[in-house]
Amino acid sequence: MCGIIGYSGQRDVAPLLIAGLKRMEYRGYDSAGIAVNNKDLRVVKDAGKVSNLEQLVRGASVKGNCGIGHTRWATHGAPNQTNAHPHTDEEQTIALAHNGIIENYSSLRHELGRTGHRFVTDTDTEVIAHLIEEFYEGDLPRAVLKALRVVRGTYGLAIVSKHHPGMVVAARLGSPMVIGHGHGENFLASDPAAFLSMTRDVTYLEDGEIAVLTPERVEYRTLSDEPIDKKLEQITYDIAAIEKGGFAHFMLKEICEQPQTVADSMRGRLLPEEGAVKFGGMATAREILSDAKRVVFLGCGTSWHAGLVGEYLFEELAGIPCEVEYSSEFRYRSPILEPGTAVFAISQSGETADTLAAVREARRHGAPVFGVCNVVGSTIARETDAGVYIHAGPEIGVASTKAFTSQITVLFMLALQMGRSRRVGAGRGRELVQHLKDIPQKISRILATRERVETIAHHYRDSRNFLYLGRGLNFPVALEGALKLKEISYVHAEGYPAAEMKHGPIALIDRDMPVVFIATRDGTYEKVVSNIEEVRARGGRVLAIATEGDTEIQSRVDEVVYVPETDPLLTPLLTVVPLQLLAYYMAVHRGCDVDQPRNLAKSVTVE
Repeated sequence: MCGIIGYSGQRDVAPLLIAGLKRMEYRGYDSAGIAVNNKDLRVVKDAGKVSNLEQLVRGASVKGNCGIGHTRWATHGAPNQTNAHPHTDEEQTIALAHNGIIENYSSLRHELGRTGHRFVTDTDTEVIAHLIEEFYEGDLPRAVLKALRVVRGTYGLAIVSKHHPGMVVAARLGSPMVIGHGHGENFLASDPAAFLSMTRDVTYLEDGEIAVLTPERVEYRTLSDEPIDKKLEQITYDIAAIEKGGFAHFMLKEICEQPQTVADSMRGRLLPEEGAVKFGGMATAREILSDAKRVVFLGCGTSWHAGLVGEYLFEELAGIPCEVEYSSEFRYRSPILEPGTAVFAISQSGETADTLAAVREARRHGAPVFGVCNVVGSTIARETDAGVYIHAGPEIGVASTKAFTSQITVLFMLALQMGRSRRVGAGRGRELVQHLKDIPQKISRILATRERVETIAHHYRDSRNFLYLGRGLNFPVALEGALKLKEISYVHAEGYPAAEMKHGPIALIDRDMPVVFIATRDGTYEKVVSNIEEVRARGGRVLAIATEGDTEIQSRVDEVVYVPETDPLLTPLLTVVPLQLLAYYMAVHRGCDVDQPRNLAKSVTVE
């Protein structure tokens, strides 16, 4: 979940490390630090954001051409200067940055303490530095290998030693690590955005591998010390994709990118004349999916909500039973994955630890597993049998927006592909493809009214509780809207199926608890209107997301935001956009840090 960068070359390393940490600050921002390895080892770190660290580094005049940096999302120990990474051994000869969790750190710390090691932090990470010191006999990579055979847990590691100027050792088990290859210089990071301005040539570490970087070369080994060859790959997205581009926040930029990202998700995949869909990455899986008797979706957070939408779509279009599982719960059950079950793992980053563990559990049971990911080359993309990239581009805002609509777009196309081989005729297929093609310009129409949403947000900015209600396909949208509000504005919000309001939540309704209804013109519209009347009868204030042209609803609610009409199966792609904007503007008017909300990080790579 944290950000790691490392460098070995000829450049002045401290500014390079700071710049890389700024690019990754969305991955963790409660403390930060760097270690520069020249003829001596200099560690500078502090609590707070990278800007705090930058000021310290300027004052410390840290010079060198090799080093590592880290921006932290705390797991063990409070976010303060002492617990900030990099951590060192007792003699200050080794420094390391760590993403992940060492599960047996307590017992290791106890054993090392018995042999005279003294610890100064509350973290699990510090024990690794002491282990490397314990095993060091003049060969840093070998000492790292010995230490990693002892620890249990997950890690992405960057390690330097003052005895090995110009060398950085990287290791991976369950936490992403990518190596950037330059000319007379090499990089490592947990996210290639950290060094994208300097090289696009990369290799990816797999679990149980280490890399040894010097300016001239990169060598790869397994934990059993066997050499490995790696194939060079290229990062294709542009540096502008990870910059704000004139927007106040990444989140607003990414909300406003959705007409383009949704279009990108379907580009080259629609067959309008046939009313069908094609996926190059799923070509080998078509037979498995055409024979599938059941589908299981795995995901966490926003990706789980996308899976709930996928459940409706697959059952409606393909007529196949579906289940949606929290990845974090799936692996601790005894899941029944009988023959004929196809599993879809949904993850923006492709590195979500709980979803990756669930993928491995499903594969252990013999089920075919397909990935729906955004990040090319991510672990889930590599470890699934086949899959589909959503092509949303880099998503920097911690609160996911454009990835959600791109995930739904891809799930809709997958459901249509399965449906065309089962129960959806060519005529209906053509209608659906045309409706899907129209979605980007309809999202643009919603975005053109965002000043209206900002006015509403300003009006409700002091509310402390919200209820979000929807039916059918818009129930998951209600959940997603409530999640967005919680994530970035710190306002308590709950999402429910609208009919379930009567079974408990209605007791909370009063003037101080606004209720957001998704009330589009579909088969549940009259029922939702009845639910609105139940709220009004109890003095509740109602904000409705309604279909353009529905003037009747204006007299029944306090506020209304309209979305264009579309096929009912595609309404989530439209109704979620005003809810994203509402959460964004609520956070802005409440003075919250939109892109770096407290206690959250973008890519959850720990369980």
